[in-house]
Amino acid sequence: MAELSTVARPYTKAAFQAAVEQQALDKWSDMLALAAQAVQDEQVSKLLNNPALGSDAKAELVLEICSDKLDEQAQNFIRILAENKRLPVLPEISALFDVMKAQMQQSIDVAVTTAFELNEEQQTKLAQALGKKLACEVSVTSDVDESLIGGAVIRAGDLVIDGSIRGKLAKLSETLRS
Repeated sequence: MAELSTVARPYTKAAFQAAVEQQALDKWSDMLALAAQAVQDEQVSKLLNNPALGSDAKAELVLEICSDKLDEQAQNFIRILAENKRLPVLPEISALFDVMKAQMQQSIDVAVTTAFELNEEQQTKLAQALGKKLACEVSVTSDVDESLIGGAVIRAGDLVIDGSIRGKLAKLSETLRS
């Protein structure tokens, strides 16, 4: 995984710089996500791994799938990735790009898993509290997992806060075993 990030990082920085210059971070994020989704398709992936297919043909395949949703600079970016045999790294480039975009915009997406569904007021209060703690704008998405019994698990990037009953029981069990 670290190797993929290392390979993707310079391409991500180049795409990010182009997006900043164009003042089109959201547009570039969408274009990269679309291209990443295209190369992750099972049939496309097989074609991209075919050594008989040249880099130009691989680039054209991805560009054809994405049709007119990529601007000229993004199309050139795809061609450069194809020339350097880096098209399979597009999902990692897209993910890193979104991280850089969130850092620049000082925002973060937070996934909250609870035992019971959160209402709008609870989500708003949670977003405000996390916004103060993390010093950025927070966007909350919530899921329900009844196996948590109660409480919540909050994931924000690398940060995980496990306040669930299941998590507390697991910690108690671990403590009793040692």
